[in-house]
Amino acid sequence: MEDRPSLTLRRRFAAVPRLVYKAWTDPAMIVMWWGPTGAKTLSAETDPRPGGRYHIVFTTPDGETHDVSGEYQEAEEFSILSFGWMWRTLPDRASFVRLTFVDDGKGGTEFTMHHSQFYDEPARDRHIEGWTGALDKLEALMAGMGRSTTPA
Repeated sequence: MEDRPSLTLRRRFAAVPRLVYKAWTDPAMIVMWWGPTGAKTLSAETDPRPGGRYHIVFTTPDGETHDVSGEYQEAEEFSILSFGWMWRTLPDRASFVRLTFVDDGKGGTEFTMHHSQFYDEPARDRHIEGWTGALDKLEALMAGMGRSTTPA
């Protein structure tokens, strides 16, 4: 199944896993950081449970609107989140995302994203760029929120 292109990105966030996980599952938080550099999230809907769905719409600086959705496969609170990834305009090019959130013992989170089953290498490369920008924005948001241990 890994014969198609994939990517793995890792980050350390200055916030506990509960907060980082919430940033991926709470629509009010998703709109604060989602999308590549310069993107603005217009809407986010989530139902983070196996079989639940998500739907996110954002615009990029060039004015283009992007619409992505999928179904959650795994949703282990504060530790694992996995989901299908499908662009509205390219439904035949679905891929798969798996995220892990590990407490680093210092009030932060070791985060790993594995995005697999890309249609081709150019698609993977575009996602590396997009995810890198999005994770930069998430990192800044988490640094601003600090080491909150408030329940999600």
